[in-house]
Amino acid sequence: MVRADITYKRKHISLGSFENDELAGLAREEAALALGRRGLIPDRTLRPGSIMLADSGHLPEITDYSLCKALPFEKWVTLINFRDNSIYIHNPIYLRRDYFEYYLNEDLVFKFSLDDLFYYSEHKIMKRGNHLFVADYGMQTSVMSRFGVHNYSVPGRDYVFINNDPTDLRYSNIEIINHYIGVFKEEKKNKSVYVAKIHINGSVIIGRYSDEITAAIAYNKAADTLTRAGGKRHYELNYIDSISDDEYRKIYKSLVIHVSLKG
Repeated sequence: MVRADITYKRKHISLGSFENDELAGLAREEAALALGRRGLIPDRTLRPGSIMLADSGHLPEITDYSLCKALPFEKWVTLINFRDNSIYIHNPIYLRRDYFEYYLNEDLVFKFSLDDLFYYSEHKIMKRGNHLFVADYGMQTSVMSRFGVHNYSVPGRDYVFINNDPTDLRYSNIEIINHYIGVFKEEKKNKSVYVAKIHINGSVIIGRYSDEITAAIAYNKAADTLTRAGGKRHYELNYIDSISDDEYRKIYKSLVIHVSLKG
């Protein structure tokens, strides 16, 4: 394997390992193409004319990746972002004025709020089916969990994309309808009611409550009741940080829960 690299704005950038010298050289040329002339330390090994796009004369954009034969797409994005924004980020991120784009591949790009830039600069997004996740301290952490979306949440029921674009993951575009596990909002005569449900041998209604915190605690108590009764299912409990421990215990104790392993 042959390693290739390039220097730009006094930064030494690794382009990866390649099967032979020819591919490594081609990757370096394609990296120079992405970076453009500005700030590029002269390199006599690059072919004349390999810097600008000959037909248009403009600096290449991310959508021009079809010109590449050796350089990985992620590195192409990284280099163009460095060229345009003077910030080198290892992951395939391109900075915009008030958000950033994360390129999963040439055809799939997600928008994120700038508040998430540090996190995704350090955590690589992966995709399995429709599930987006990152490796965080050795665990697979769902991207949607950062918005308060649970593993079993259903789009359209538990949360919605305000502009109907599921690739727009900016905080302003995600509205959480059901914040807690096992709690579902219903409208009854123009009044919100929160239904607590738990899965036993099917979905079982625990009760209906006037607020979602009480419904979430009811779910927790039902889960605890089933576990103490010898249930084998692992129930993920709701974490509620908006009330004190004393308030939580008071509500928990006041709730009368009628559930059994028989459903």
